[in-house]
Amino acid sequence: MNETRPGGLLTPEEVTAAREVIDRLLDGLGRAILGQEQLLRLAVTCILARGHLLLEGLPGLGKTELVKSLSTLMHLSFRRVQFTPDLLPGDIVGSPILEERDGTRRLVFHKGPIFANLLLADEINRATPKTQSALLEAMQERRVTVMGETHQLPQPFFVLATQNPIELEGTYPLPEAQLDRFTFKISVEGIGAETLQQIITKRRHGEPPQLEPVVSGDDLAHLFEQVDRVHLPEAVANYIARLVSATHSRYEDSPEFVKQFVRFGASPRAAIALANTSRAAALIAGKPNVGFDEVKFVASSVLSHRVILDYAARMDGWDNISLIRELVQTVPQVGREIPADVRV
Repeated sequence: MNETRPGGLLTPEEVTAAREVIDRLLDGLGRAILGQEQLLRLAVTCILARGHLLLEGLPGLGKTELVKSLSTLMHLSFRRVQFTPDLLPGDIVGSPILEERDGTRRLVFHKGPIFANLLLADEINRATPKTQSALLEAMQERRVTVMGETHQLPQPFFVLATQNPIELEGTYPLPEAQLDRFTFKISVEGIGAETLQQIITKRRHGEPPQLEPVVSGDDLAHLFEQVDRVHLPEAVANYIARLVSATHSRYEDSPEFVKQFVRFGASPRAAIALANTSRAAALIAGKPNVGFDEVKFVASSVLSHRVILDYAARMDGWDNISLIRELVQTVPQVGREIPADVRV
């Protein structure tokens, strides 16, 4: 493998080597999940940015299978928690248990399923907000605190959660603080007739093919380091900053539809997520630097769940995704007006 230059720009050879590893991962996911190329690309983008992923969609669309396939292909330790209304925080993070050792009794912490590289929080919005909040410290600090004692989580650590649409019975909305900790929220849509035909003719009982690891721990750590070295030009950073700022209705230069329909805009964490995931998207595309196209590619997944709309927005036909898409089209890439004698 080529020698890296810490802090320096990626060389063409390094970009090519990274693409080869990423392509193996995408090919493996494509074997397991058919007809969802955009979803798979976004999921890998989120992982390479070391972010947490929230998948929303009706049951049976392959959300859980996607998460299981990622853990297998990347050879990561994996735990699954089925979120239900009676689930308690201790069922996730663990709890102290009274044990007798050498004639004395003492509380010994027993680790919960969160102590894994990849935690699948299945149907996360079927648990109560109290249980959901057990993930807050873990998702931000990569650690958990129980009875005043802090325990570090394995590295890398990802929460990949699935949730059903809030319109379904027995669901609880995720607290805003938890939503903000998910780097991406992706809506998983149904697949077409051609893909359905492939599934029922080539997969008995709908079972996906057996997968083998294609990315080692060293490969993954090297990819993380390379994502950090993808160059973010000042003009693109300025575009990200203005895009996040434009989600707030209190600013004078925000679009009129934002002032009218948005109650709360995106947090600074959204700008950080846009920068990180844009770097990952650029590396996946084989580029050593971020362009405006990469920002636009990830914008809806980063911003849609971080913007809270006014009730009037629904009545006027707006939802979070449509508003963010309109925002991306409205906010200019270049922050200042270009002189008339300059061509772009």
